[in-house]
Amino acid sequence: MAWRPNQSLSSLIQDVKANSSKWINQNDFISGRFSWQEGFGAFSYSKSHISRIADYIENQKEHHKNRSFTEEYIQFLEDFDVPFDERYIFKPV
Repeated sequence: MAWRPNQSLSSLIQDVKANSSKWINQNDFISGRFSWQEGFGAFSYSKSHISRIADYIENQKEHHKNRSFTEEYIQFLEDFDVPFDERYIFKPV
C-alpha cells in the first residue's frame, strides 16, 4: 500500500486500519474479532532522523518495558505542543 500524493493522511490511515483488520481476522491471528480503536496520531520527522526512528522501532519491545505506550504517546503530544483531552487517549483493552 502506498501513500498517493493526493491522499490525505486520514484516508491513508483508514485504508491501513481497514486492510490490516481484514487480514488479521481472515487469518485468525487472535481469538475473537480484531478491530482498531478510533482515532490515530501521526508525527513527522526529517529524513536525517530515519536511522534514529528505525532504531526506535526495532527496540520498542525493550523500550516499553520502562514506559507504557500511553505514557510515551502523551509525551509525544506534549513535545509537539499538541493539545489533547485525557478522555480521548488510548484506553486499555
